[in-house]
Amino acid sequence: MSNADTLLAAARTRAPGQPYAGAVTPQEAWELLQSEARVRLVDVRTDAERAWVGKVAIPAQQHCAVQWSTWPDGAPNPDFVQQLEAVAQKDEVLLFLCRSGVRSRHAARVATENGYAQSFDILEGFEGDKDADGHRKTVGGWCKAGLPWLGA
Repeated sequence: MSNADTLLAAARTRAPGQPYAGAVTPQEAWELLQSEARVRLVDVRTDAERAWVGKVAIPAQQHCAVQWSTWPDGAPNPDFVQQLEAVAQKDEVLLFLCRSGVRSRHAARVATENGYAQSFDILEGFEGDKDADGHRKTVGGWCKAGLPWLGA
């Protein structure tokens, strides 16, 4: 069994009862992206978040961005599924990322409902939860894990 298979098997044991394949930590997501070209990260944050806060630094062929909600009003993106279909194949392993791990769970669920059976949530998101002072990037998430990213 490859490292990717081991990581995905562990991920499938997380998020029991959820309608998507499972959940990975940010570090596991990074390891999967490094070990398997068939793994793609789907950033569901708004375009503004990626521009102003930062984005993951991974190869372009493994990264796609499909907003779960729109900015500035936060309305659900009515074209989410169609936009996902334009950038991802249904047989790919998809890792969904948002700010703190909430929108990514919803996106993984909707993707699964639309035939993307290997949809996984990235726990903690890009920035993680707020700390006691109300700041992000200090408690959990991609940035706190020290994984590569670009931006603010």
